[in-house]
Amino acid sequence: MGYYNFNPTRGFENLIQQIQNVSNEFSKGVNIESATFKPRIDITESNNNFSIYIELPGIAKEKINISVSEERVLNIKGEKINDLSESRSLLRNERKFGEFSRSLQLPDEADVEKINATFLNGVLELSIPKKEPESPKVIEVKLS
Repeated sequence: MGYYNFNPTRGFENLIQQIQNVSNEFSKGVNIESATFKPRIDITESNNNFSIYIELPGIAKEKINISVSEERVLNIKGEKINDLSESRSLLRNERKFGEFSRSLQLPDEADVEKINATFLNGVLELSIPKKEPESPKVIEVKLS
């Protein structure tokens, strides 16, 4: 009686190698993700204000548009332009280019009239002060 060495992973090694080969081909210039991108955002809150930090590396500040709608929605839009020369052959493409947009609903206590924006080292920082809480109005009622 003969013995047969059964190795259930034998076929998987070949499959894994084929998947890696296909992955390497995609990474040489084909971007399988969408052309648009979503910048990363951090939001913090202190006693006096909200701070929003948005990563926008490689984007000129002239290409960034910040607005607040009547519904208190903060909109950040812009465009990252592909500065690569078309005369070059692309060997690998991991950076994303094109238009982007982020929208955030601001809380009622945010003072949208006093938003301050700074752009330094590829990070957009928005500082949004909180409104002073309104004092409750007291109405005296006279007895007759």
